[in-house]
Amino acid sequence: MFWTSYFLAVLAIVLAWPVPVFLSRASWPARSPFTAMLLWQAIALAGGLSMIGAMLVYGLEPIGDNLIAGLRALAGMVLFNAPTTALGFWHIFALSAAALLLAHLVFTLLLTYYKIERQRRRHRELLALLASPSPDGPGTVVISHDSPVAYCLPGGARSVTVLSDGLMSALEPAELRAVLIHENAHLSQRHHLLLWAFAAWRQALPWLPTTRLAQESVNSLIEMLADDVALRTESKATLIKAIAIVASGPSGGMATVGAAPGVPAARAHLSLAGLDAPAGAISGSARTTVSRVTRLLSPQPPLSAAVRGAVLAGCVLLLAVPTALLIVPGLLG
Repeated sequence: MFWTSYFLAVLAIVLAWPVPVFLSRASWPARSPFTAMLLWQAIALAGGLSMIGAMLVYGLEPIGDNLIAGLRALAGMVLFNAPTTALGFWHIFALSAAALLLAHLVFTLLLTYYKIERQRRRHRELLALLASPSPDGPGTVVISHDSPVAYCLPGGARSVTVLSDGLMSALEPAELRAVLIHENAHLSQRHHLLLWAFAAWRQALPWLPTTRLAQESVNSLIEMLADDVALRTESKATLIKAIAIVASGPSGGMATVGAAPGVPAARAHLSLAGLDAPAGAISGSARTTVSRVTRLLSPQPPLSAAVRGAVLAGCVLLLAVPTALLIVPGLLG
């Protein structure tokens, strides 16, 4: 497993730095947001797997020819007092680092989820006191505020879309429909789960610049995906005007409540008749708004089926290669 550990380490470095930087600067994701979203997920998963796997494989190299065999031998040492003389200082250090990193990632994921759910619960309680039902249908409420504001609050059967008086008075019926479709798309496509995962990644590894790039890119992509749903029934002109009007509000754009607290790009800081949008409301940044409007004004043809297939194949390889290296004995020696 000697070469396997080094290959996984190199793969982890590549996926942690140059690949996310290049992808965040590429223009093609706007032509196929769903494909780009899958690629970002594959990069994050493969990067984490490679990072932890490289340390595990190096640490287990003296006692097994693959991950499974090494873990069995390690379990024997821990549970049945088998001899540990085969493990040197650096092997034990690598195993300890891998265990700590895995625990840190899992703990941060769960802690982020807990904080988000607590904020959503508090926000939902405040909405029950300060918001009134909307005539636009169930699951939509209205708050009394002059500025144009729209966001959604995920919660399964309790999910709601929140609009302001100012927004409803500023939009034409078709534009309001576009906003509602956009927000409902966030809920139906479970975008808050993606935001949670990438926010947790950034919280866990804030010193890694690519976690910020990944989160910002994912935020932009989910807005584009929701825009595409709205375009199925509303015109581009209608959607562009709706985006511009909502972007003039304090939230900076149509928003989804679902990301992690403490992320600067995700704070709406709305003072809505005493109701603050929770820390973690994903407001469309100015850059995201410009990207969305530019994409609608100057549409580019979607990626061809061949290119999308190649990207999806790359996603599969990103996940399959480190997995195979970890479980197949002697694949790289």
